Amino acid sequence: MLALYTDGLIEAADRDIDRGLGLLRDALSHPPSGLEDICDQVVRKVIPAAPADDIVLLLARTSALRPDRVHTWPLPPDPAVVAEARRMASDQLTVWGLGELAFATELIVSELVTNAIRYGSPPIELRLLRSDTLVCEVSDGSSTAPHLRRARSFDEGGRGLLLVAQLAERWGSRQTPTGKTIWAELPLPT
Repeated sequence: MLALYTDGLIEAADRDIDRGLGLLRDALSHPPSGLEDICDQVVRKVIPAAPADDIVLLLARTSALRPDRVHTWPLPPDPAVVAEARRMASDQLTVWGLGELAFATELIVSELVTNAIRYGSPPIELRLLRSDTLVCEVSDGSSTAPHLRRARSFDEGGRGLLLVAQLAERWGSRQTPTGKTIWAELPLPT
């Protein structure tokens, strides 16, 4: 767990900073399970009765996935690689026992890789992450943000992200130091 806080949480006119840090460590040493409950516990144990300063507390849980839960493939900027990317993703889903997600994942991979090749720039990378959900990420070297379009009936393209949005439970993009990553999340089968 990561705790970020302002000095108003641990400092008070009638309390030494070391005493405030000790109270905070004590409050976080045996935390309840939920982050809201942890915040409530910290507030009860650490904040003085009449705080004289603004107080901010931000808690976040961090975790790392085991290497067998992440698979990454660098891809050349060649349209012929799209079929290979679909196959690699499908093969990895089979290894993970998630074959029933293959159809939706293959469509998502196809659309995101095609967009990265067509509108992005190298380096292009496909990554699958298996945690509480299945996350499909495609990164490229362009910082241009994606946007949904409503293609007209006679348009030849413009439906890719709309299709991804309909197949995925959630999707989005984030800027990276070298470009952007577009991700789509699918729930795991029950």
